[in-house]
Amino acid sequence: MSIVLGANQYGKAEVRLVRVLRHGGRHELCDLNVTVTLAGDLAATHLTGDNAQVLPTDSQKNTVYAFARSHGVDQIEDFALLLARHFVTAQPAISRARVRIEEYGWQRLGPHSFQRSGGEVRTATATCVDSEFDADSDADAGLVEVEAGLTGLVLLNSTDSEFTGYVKDPYTTLPETTDRILATAVDARWRYQDTGVDWAGSYAGARAALVDAFVGTYSLSLQQTLYAMGHRVLAERPEITEVRLSLPNRHHLLVDLAPFGLENPGEVFVATDRPYGLIEATISRAGDGVG
Repeated sequence: MSIVLGANQYGKAEVRLVRVLRHGGRHELCDLNVTVTLAGDLAATHLTGDNAQVLPTDSQKNTVYAFARSHGVDQIEDFALLLARHFVTAQPAISRARVRIEEYGWQRLGPHSFQRSGGEVRTATATCVDSEFDADSDADAGLVEVEAGLTGLVLLNSTDSEFTGYVKDPYTTLPETTDRILATAVDARWRYQDTGVDWAGSYAGARAALVDAFVGTYSLSLQQTLYAMGHRVLAERPEITEVRLSLPNRHHLLVDLAPFGLENPGEVFVATDRPYGLIEATISRAGDGVG
């Protein structure tokens, strides 16, 4: 029996970066969480402990901070691309660099005062694959790919949602309903066809498409709503080639008030956090492969 080393990678996870851009008395705030993942010719460090090809994860952290100062941070997609390209081109042993960034929102209260917003988190991931190292791979050669998205976008429709006609087996106790609350916390990722994109405009447009589709869809199932949301993004944003959605069903259950002599005509609910249904799917343009 032979034992071999399989696919492997390493990096620095969750580098917290806050950058203050000073325009006289008025400041701009950028709050990021950056994760770097590197892969390549790294077998020796696993098999023999030879670290000659290993860039310390502490150096990766320092690069994030140094680049934030020397290059600035505007759109997180551009910053992720900058870092990913740097690690591939600067380190001969590294064939693939992936940089994922989460951006946290802050609401302005004054020229230099802010309040952390409770909204969704914007995300971006840039992947750069060295063309020389992967010269035999048509799929990966010279690949630079950007994926953006958001997480934690909480949406709720208090009506225009039902769930009927589903499979019933000996363990089914769920009653059919033609009027229910539909609530979810959207985790969405979308993939771009190239890197020449107005990132801010694309993000705002994709987010608006997700929200508009959720609001405007009479839901027969959360699966149907998910597809409508992904379809709307692709229909309105030609620069996006694929959307991946993960939607937990945040159940709201009607409280039985009969023991208290009260009716409950769809007004009082208990919001449960677990267990929950989890609906996931990828929506892509016809002819596009799923990345």
